[in-house]
Amino acid sequence: MKKLILVTSPPACGKTYVSKELSKALSHVVYLDKDTLICLSKQIFKVAGEEYNRSSDFFEENIRDYEYEAIVALALEALDYDDMVLINAPFTREIRDKDYMNGLKDKLKEKKAKLVVIWVDTSVEVCKQRMVDRNSDRDTWKLTHWDEYIAGCNFNIPTELDDPKVPDDLLIFHNSSREEFSKSLKDCVKILEEV
Repeated sequence: MKKLILVTSPPACGKTYVSKELSKALSHVVYLDKDTLICLSKQIFKVAGEEYNRSSDFFEENIRDYEYEAIVALALEALDYDDMVLINAPFTREIRDKDYMNGLKDKLKEKKAKLVVIWVDTSVEVCKQRMVDRNSDRDTWKLTHWDEYIAGCNFNIPTELDDPKVPDDLLIFHNSSREEFSKSLKDCVKILEEV
């Protein structure tokens, strides 16, 4: 059966690295990264005369949801041509929104595909250090206002997505150390390719 794989977590948990390594390890997959759309988003800030701030009200009202809409539309289209599509994106609100997730599952049924969520589980301390190390302008506000930013993040595993009868609907990818990463990569690939 075809699969749409969402690799999700709060920022700096290692989604991009995990997503790319998973994509390399799987036999057949289309890799999509929501960050590829950032160049378009930056242009919207510029044209609107707004400061580039992905934590701003302007971003929330005019850009955020459209980035998700675009990347999901690309993924659904890609499923017409390949059996697995992996999206690298936080989906922070969406994965905890039952209506959104059910709507996505309905769209996937039309493609004869199923949804797999891979939650990248990483400690808050490791995430902060990764943000510092990657030195990206998208993290400037977050690091400057760390306490405010982290208070709005949900690091809890979205267990409500897990149906015990389905072996691959929610997979946990532990990623706070190299050892955890190696084991999780092996385990996830095995499950994704067997089921």
